[in-house]
Amino acid sequence: MRDVCILIPTLNEEETIGEVINGFKRQGFENILVIDGNSTDSTREIASRAGAKVVVQRGTGKGNAVRQAFKIIDSDIIVMIDGDGTYIPEEVERLLEPIERGEADHVIGNRFAYGGAFVMLHRLGNWVLNKIFSVGYRIKLQDILSGYRAFTREAVDKMRLEKEGFEIEAEMTVESVKKGIRLKEVPINYRKRRGRSKLNFLKDGLRITYTLYELAKTHNPVFYFGIIGSLFIITGVSTGVYVVYEWLNGITRVPLTIFTSLMIIAGVQFLIFGQLGDLLVTLHKETMEALREREGDQSEVVRK
Repeated sequence: MRDVCILIPTLNEEETIGEVINGFKRQGFENILVIDGNSTDSTREIASRAGAKVVVQRGTGKGNAVRQAFKIIDSDIIVMIDGDGTYIPEEVERLLEPIERGEADHVIGNRFAYGGAFVMLHRLGNWVLNKIFSVGYRIKLQDILSGYRAFTREAVDKMRLEKEGFEIEAEMTVESVKKGIRLKEVPINYRKRRGRSKLNFLKDGLRITYTLYELAKTHNPVFYFGIIGSLFIITGVSTGVYVVYEWLNGITRVPLTIFTSLMIIAGVQFLIFGQLGDLLVTLHKETMEALREREGDQSEVVRK
């Protein structure tokens, strides 16, 4: 029997939580944990009646809920799914198969594979964030914010998760890339959400964007420092054009000339920092890979 725990973070999902739990029950999954963010409706009661274990989270935010749940769960495989009915429980095998075949340790359900029930603004926002991720982390994924995922216990233990809100999905994806956890996307369907979305497009979108940028500094310093350096250089070139134009008209702008020079010099220095940082990251990765290979060889010797 597979040791799988179904994790469902919830907040006021009384319309759909019973349906989600029953969908997994019909497939034989009995270990279902609902981590509830202090719902004010009947979510907890319905989940309990449906046969799930219900735990009320400490604090607020999806990130806090997921981290608390990961500490409780001791199963070999964890499947995380939202309780709002947008994901289909019967598609869980698509996420489990790559793990059970030994192809991946973290599987993401790609909501865009079949189109998905997205409003245009959310589709555009997701596209932008996925592009930022692809550039910043040098790996192409289609849906880094999907709420339908499967992990091995080992993968979860390697992740260092700190985000409190909806940034948690992006952080889990970034941590997997940084820690060398094998990632794979599989196609899933995405249904229209019942009721009002809890995601604030502008506020949460900016938080997720900042999370991707902030975490990139230890994985891709060229991207992190490149953004800063480019902004400085663009500012310097912009003011420099004005300085030259004024100089050609017989007006010397000494303070602005100094400012222009400082901006361009600082920008170039940031680009150099990025290159040096990238060199250090590459050396660190090679060192860690060599250590892992050495540990593997030592384990083989011990077994023999």
